Amino acid sequence: MNKVLTAIDKSGSFRVYLVISTELVQKAAEIHKTTPLATAALGRVLTGAGLMGLMLKNRQDKLTVIFNGDGPARQILATADGGGHVKGYIANPDADLPLKENGKLDVGGSLGTGTLTVIKDLGLKEPYIGKIALVSGEIAEDLTAYYYISEQQNSAISLGVKVERDLSVGCAGGMIIQVLPDASEEAIDQLEKLVGALPPLTTLIDRVSAAAPKADEEERLSLLAAEIFSALPPDFGLRPLETQNIDWYCDCSQERLEQALMTIGAEDLTEIIEEDGQAELVCQFCLKKYHFDKAHLERILASIK
Repeated sequence: MNKVLTAIDKSGSFRVYLVISTELVQKAAEIHKTTPLATAALGRVLTGAGLMGLMLKNRQDKLTVIFNGDGPARQILATADGGGHVKGYIANPDADLPLKENGKLDVGGSLGTGTLTVIKDLGLKEPYIGKIALVSGEIAEDLTAYYYISEQQNSAISLGVKVERDLSVGCAGGMIIQVLPDASEEAIDQLEKLVGALPPLTTLIDRVSAAAPKADEEERLSLLAAEIFSALPPDFGLRPLETQNIDWYCDCSQERLEQALMTIGAEDLTEIIEEDGQAELVCQFCLKKYHFDKAHLERILASIK
């Protein structure tokens, strides 16, 4: 389980959501058996979605983040809720490309040209849907653009995943800085200088881990926040508000898959019963398999009729 620190600056100009999401990303990589490139891409989306979920007003509120592109990854989707539950998948877990000239994984190239869609289910009659063209495919830049274009919210977003040579996740993390309505011009100027000078988030996480190898996750998170915002003047220093959890959680069940079978209609279900006599469905998030024998399918068909 990963901890998320929520804090506000002393002037009340911006709110910060910060997480070290290594465990979450490692779990997803193990489930989907991803290449290093796919791990980095999926990990960034999961981390970003997890933070965005905690920004929702209620624990039962949900959001879905969908990246569609013409690159080898094709699609990356993640869902999260206000209670810190996150799950997701990448359409092509074998996506691979040469490293960029700077030696980094080409996450932007894995998506290519496409769209970002954010769906928020806030318990109303209709969900909110926002859609923009991908800015770069690098995930953080696209989410920043989404908030600015679709929600008129100035934000700074940083996401990172470091994959080791043995394909394990060395570290992963994310940060969303949200400018508040009454932000002062001086605070915004200081924030812009800070964000512009920051090294990659994974570099900072590695630095904190090396400096305090015995620290627990909450302590490392506090040290990371101090490292990031140490350059701010005292008047804009951070004031912690709360610490929450985000964790991989898939809520698939046989009942949910039954509903999926019902949606295909009586004619197609009859054809499956007559030709195959059984069906096996796989959850796209956790890859758990659900088997339906002939008798079970016939019960589902009877309920449709």
